[in-house]
Amino acid sequence: MATNAIEIEGLRKVYRAQAGQPPKEALKGVDLTIPAGSIFGLLGPNGAGKSTMINILAGLVLKTSGKVKIWGFDQDVNPRQSRAAIGVMPQELNMDPFFTPRAALEVQAGLYGVPKSQRHTDEILELIGLTDKAEAYARSLSGGMRRRLLLGKALVHAPQILVLDEPTAGVDIELRQMLWANVRRLNEQGMTIILTTHYLEEAEEMCDEIAIINHGEVVVRDRTEALLARMDGKTLVIQPDAPAPAAIALPEGVTLERRRGGALAFSYSREKTSAEAVLDAVRRAGITIRDVASEEADLEDVFVALTSSKGKAA
Repeated sequence: MATNAIEIEGLRKVYRAQAGQPPKEALKGVDLTIPAGSIFGLLGPNGAGKSTMINILAGLVLKTSGKVKIWGFDQDVNPRQSRAAIGVMPQELNMDPFFTPRAALEVQAGLYGVPKSQRHTDEILELIGLTDKAEAYARSLSGGMRRRLLLGKALVHAPQILVLDEPTAGVDIELRQMLWANVRRLNEQGMTIILTTHYLEEAEEMCDEIAIINHGEVVVRDRTEALLARMDGKTLVIQPDAPAPAAIALPEGVTLERRRGGALAFSYSREKTSAEAVLDAVRRAGITIRDVASEEADLEDVFVALTSSKGKAA
């Protein structure tokens, strides 16, 4: 097994000028490695370059310059092997409405040159929960079922790497849970998963590592827990037994937000202030605490901070 599922070096993509507009540099010399066997999140605002990168990996868009290796195969030297190593579940629901799920999977397998004796159509139909719809025309399937079929089509050639491009956009909770259960199962079997999503809580829960791309550049790449640790802000939410006084003397750097229902939200930096110091200030103000809870930064806070700083507006 390759040490890295994906190796990208100096990847650039410049789209030609159109309708009086200057050329657009969608990717600006991206360097990125994705470990084999991981669930890797590729995040960024709209227009950041994520889709361009995925389409280059899938062989659908030609890069301007740089090097791409997929499962150890250089895309320029071994294009067939590199494409066979990766399966992509696209965001768009593009399929022939007159094909049944079984026929769609069989045709897709044929396009990848999978011999009939090596196809696993029935197993894939079971995995994606479409066994009972195997002979129904695709046009009769619900939107959620069509999205499941896209996952099945990405798996017909048994790729080592699976790319999920916004897989749960617009789907219900039940389908989302089923999809993630399938993704975890595939990952446990050794498949590398690359995920793009606008649901940051999904990336936070699912991904081992995350890269955030903005304006065609990777602005950060780290393990998920390390990214969250970069935001050292914390909020202590206290529910007092009685209305709190108007003035509360707070330690330096601590801010107070008075919330509905009388709750007091004290925000502070963990590097500069401890929770005990905040609680001491509350006690000195004569406040009796009925309940206390803490709030910490989540991936959305990290995402916003990294994509909106230094003039990089999301």
